[in-house]
Amino acid sequence: MSLTFHWFLPTNGDSRDVVGGGHGTPATASGRDRPPTVAYLSQIARAAEDLGFVGALTPTGAWCEDAWLTTAMVSQHTERLKFLVAFRPGFVSPTLAAQMASTFQRHTGGRLLLNVVTGGESHEQRAYGDFLDKDARYRRTGEFLQVVRELWEGKTVDLHGEHLRVEDAALARVPDPVPAVYFGGSSPAAGEVAARYADVYLTWGEPPAQVAEKIAWIRSLAAREGRTPRFGIRLHVITRDTSAQAWAEADRLLDGFDPESVRTIQAGLARSESEGQRRMLALHGGRRDALEIHPNLWAGIGLVRGGAGTALVGSHDEVAERIEEYHALGIEEFVLSGYPHLEEAYWFGEGVLPRLAGRGLWRHPFAAAATPSPARVPFAS
Repeated sequence: MSLTFHWFLPTNGDSRDVVGGGHGTPATASGRDRPPTVAYLSQIARAAEDLGFVGALTPTGAWCEDAWLTTAMVSQHTERLKFLVAFRPGFVSPTLAAQMASTFQRHTGGRLLLNVVTGGESHEQRAYGDFLDKDARYRRTGEFLQVVRELWEGKTVDLHGEHLRVEDAALARVPDPVPAVYFGGSSPAAGEVAARYADVYLTWGEPPAQVAEKIAWIRSLAAREGRTPRFGIRLHVITRDTSAQAWAEADRLLDGFDPESVRTIQAGLARSESEGQRRMLALHGGRRDALEIHPNLWAGIGLVRGGAGTALVGSHDEVAERIEEYHALGIEEFVLSGYPHLEEAYWFGEGVLPRLAGRGLWRHPFAAAATPSPARVPFAS
């Protein structure tokens, strides 16, 4: 089976330095280096499409542009790339979300994937009018996905739940195909929702032993529901022709982290209610030394960025080896990113993907249209 790779659309801005933000912390000033215009995001999306990425994740939250609106616009500048749209169930009714997904599928030729984000930070949720606590938000997410899935099956839905209530809900047209649901979370409440409703369970880039534990946990919970979800991982990448070049780039990024900014961001992230964020912070403890927490797995990004905080760093061969290591655990999908996102897409797409193809682990999903046009050649980095 060919592995699936997705890229990332930096709707919080892009830079040759790390753009911090997320989980209740604002985007850092570096995000203004390359503002997230439709033109620039479309340039990244077209590059990802040419290189063989299947989809592109867009984040959600106050720190970035709205994912639904942005991807709807960028989709008109691409042909095959899918969009892994992150959204929070507490901000929209399940019937409207199901309808939005159906409309998106028709207008893009079936290029929507959904990343359901329950929301780990109560203070940010309250800014949007959501005053439930974390466990209640997960219970609401379960009700939300129950309604959405039944609507996508063409059913008329009545639900009088703990948090949601709909009567005679139905869609005039169901989505074709039904979008895959991606879902992550490390708390017990998250695991229960993932087991019942996720098509793909996503984990952040923890060391392989911890990822293996998560996979076993979700597989066990899903088996009780008679389900077998797929598994994906969210990572950054710094890949170069040689290992020395890749680590030199990681050192350059680290040198750009202002110590006071790191302290401020770490203090903010330490207040996070997210179990996944707690696990990310534990990988480095706010320290700048000993950031290689597993061969070629670097925790430096997490010093200034919430959410996914680890990167695969090394030569193209080394990064391919680490991907194969995660695949051996059961990971089938990789959601990747790198700074800046345009150039790093080419480093990975031209350096690592051919090596994975040589190992029989990957093939270009759009092979008939795999040759980049001259207009899409990246500028020098």
